Amino acid sequence: MPMVMKRSQRWRVLALHAFLIGFITLSLLPLLMIVSISLRPGNFAGGSILPREISWEHWRLALGLPVLDAQGQLVPPPFPVLQWIANSLKVALLSATAGLLLSVTSAYAFARLRFAGRQATLNAMLLLQMFPSVLALVALYALFDRLGDWVPWLGLNSHWSLALAYTGAVAQHIWLIKGYFDSVPAELEEAAAVDGASRFQAFVLVLLPLARPVLAVVFVLAFLGAMIEYPVASVLLHDEQQLTLAVGSRLFLFNQRYLWGDFAATAILAGLPLTLMFMLMQRWLVSGLTAGGVKG
Repeated sequence: MPMVMKRSQRWRVLALHAFLIGFITLSLLPLLMIVSISLRPGNFAGGSILPREISWEHWRLALGLPVLDAQGQLVPPPFPVLQWIANSLKVALLSATAGLLLSVTSAYAFARLRFAGRQATLNAMLLLQMFPSVLALVALYALFDRLGDWVPWLGLNSHWSLALAYTGAVAQHIWLIKGYFDSVPAELEEAAAVDGASRFQAFVLVLLPLARPVLAVVFVLAFLGAMIEYPVASVLLHDEQQLTLAVGSRLFLFNQRYLWGDFAATAILAGLPLTLMFMLMQRWLVSGLTAGGVKG
């Protein structure tokens, strides 16, 4: 049976649809501007949304391909953009994987085990997360500078040291996973123990499969945080070939040389891996973000 709406209600629905269309349009406007700047000839930020002339020189430079200058000679790309993106993906995958392993095991200990100082440690981790990472830049530099004397691959200008530094920010992930573990009945693990499973087997075979949504959220958050982080990476990395994208991108707008077109093409290219990750994990993200909100 078709639904019949009152005239006033019909106008409310139309007004709501118009508002949503306008909101989506305004949200996409910055992205359209970036795309437009990346397709214009020259490195200018101003101009109309639709470029009058389309040029692919910025995209060729971002992809590491040479372009022709005014004299008809091939000009190599000014910066190794693809190398920066590869470095960012490497550091993000390392730190997100290590952070997820530490978070899930620590959260299980805080959720299921009872030991002295448990609540105090949880409160201390929550308190430490309130201080920004920039306050520890001097300590991180001194720490990895000394550590590099003993373990060279964990010293300055190393992706391993940067991933290790990112792994330390796991307190908020521990709280998130712990909240989910608290919402899972402990009787499930007790039933597995009755069937002969050890505590580790119950954790791996029973609890972890149920926690896939929240684990996906933690991995995505850690991965995204490592991809866009700037202060720590700018202190620990020095060589141009070792830079991550967040640090290397500043060179496009450095020393009074503003390469807006190259910067725009690089920004879009760097957003593709993040977009692909969100598309692959979107079915777990919504349920994972709300997981652990209700205990019992």
